Amino acid sequence: MVGAKKMAEKKSESSNKLLCAAMVAVMVALLAINTKTSWNSFLGLNPCKQELCKFTGMVEDCCCDYETVNILNEEVLHPLLQELVTTPFYRYFKVKLWCDCPFWIDDGMCRLRDCSVCECPESEFPETFRKPSNVLRKEDLMCQEGKPQAAVDRTLDEKVFRGWAEVDNPWTNDDETDNSEMTYVNLQLNPERYTGYTGPSARRIWDAIYSENCPRYASGEMCQEKKVLYKLISGLHASISVHIAADYLLDEATNKWGQNFDLIHDRVLRYPERVRNLYFTFLFVLRAVTKASDYLEQAEYDTGNHEDDLKTQSLLKQLLYNQKLRAACPLPFDEAKLWQGQSGPELKQQIQKQFRNISALMDCVGCEKCRLWGKLQVLGLGTALKILFSVEGDNHFNQPLQLQRNEVIALINLLNRLSESVKLVHEMAPSADKIVGQVAGGPPSQEVSTMRRIWQSVNFFRSKKTS
Repeated sequence: MVGAKKMAEKKSESSNKLLCAAMVAVMVALLAINTKTSWNSFLGLNPCKQELCKFTGMVEDCCCDYETVNILNEEVLHPLLQELVTTPFYRYFKVKLWCDCPFWIDDGMCRLRDCSVCECPESEFPETFRKPSNVLRKEDLMCQEGKPQAAVDRTLDEKVFRGWAEVDNPWTNDDETDNSEMTYVNLQLNPERYTGYTGPSARRIWDAIYSENCPRYASGEMCQEKKVLYKLISGLHASISVHIAADYLLDEATNKWGQNFDLIHDRVLRYPERVRNLYFTFLFVLRAVTKASDYLEQAEYDTGNHEDDLKTQSLLKQLLYNQKLRAACPLPFDEAKLWQGQSGPELKQQIQKQFRNISALMDCVGCEKCRLWGKLQVLGLGTALKILFSVEGDNHFNQPLQLQRNEVIALINLLNRLSESVKLVHEMAPSADKIVGQVAGGPPSQEVSTMRRIWQSVNFFRSKKTS
């Protein structure tokens, strides 16, 4: 009896040591996986609220912090940009919506027009717009994916532009220079929103865009310049996703539109890197606009309406020379640190070629309205790259920097899109997190899954002890 009792005590002592070892392993694993991971995440509750919804400190590779960006955007940038893009000069964008995809066999989607879209009568165009163009016959018009929300409204008014010089942009597709196949579109009548364009066709576009930024050096690490390009594309992708989620067709039967919190969470908020890249892209484009301030201030904004043109110039000056912005974030992004060393010029040409291919990929987008906003925003990003990396030093009006009118329109509209995305992320994140947190289900994150397996092992040892 005594021997049996001692054996039981030794067995109990051994089990306790094993349990303690398991508990130590759990603590080590928790620290090794992520010191920021909360116990709520570990136990399967609402995962990582602060990690997903709250960003603090400096925006990576930029010269401004998240809190300052949010304040400046809400108080200064967003209100000014929202008003600026409604002015006649920034309202119209010239674009070629009929196209051939240069990268794969055309599936026909690029040539289809929504059956609700028609060409504007010639009398509706200003005299300077009237150029010969290839027009499909009425019987050739077809619905595009059966989605009326994907159609571009081509209604124009009598506003007229004075011409700007046509200058090639080394960062964008050469086919985007002015030609008879391009037409003006009123952006205010064609907001960036959900269009129903999903599935393999849309995924193929983004896969091709990201593949253009895939080459890495022998070390396996992406160089700083390629990292910048990747972050710009990722930030633009996040911004587009935010606008789709913010203006979504919730009920097709009743034509009910609104905010889709599940979508913004699934596509953007659950990936902190995407939110960080959105802020980075916003500050990058903002830096381009402020660097070209002298040029933009003195450029010609003549639409034929003197009062509207004065308003445009006034709003633009308020944006370019805002004292709050200059005091709080004088240098949003420092481009001087790039393209250093002997390989700088060669690397710049390589990345220019990559971005031109990304620009050309917009011709492969199968949704007309998506193609419109894709072309505009990629041209805006190419214009930012042109401003920051094609001219040395500060840009004064008498220096080599030259911009097309369409580039300026695209640049300011892109900045407005990014500004609105930053604002929407800041506003929608708490609600999206709350809604998603109330819904059970969905695959756990890798960290949570790992911790659960460890916890199951501890429970196994506990059960062995009690059995």
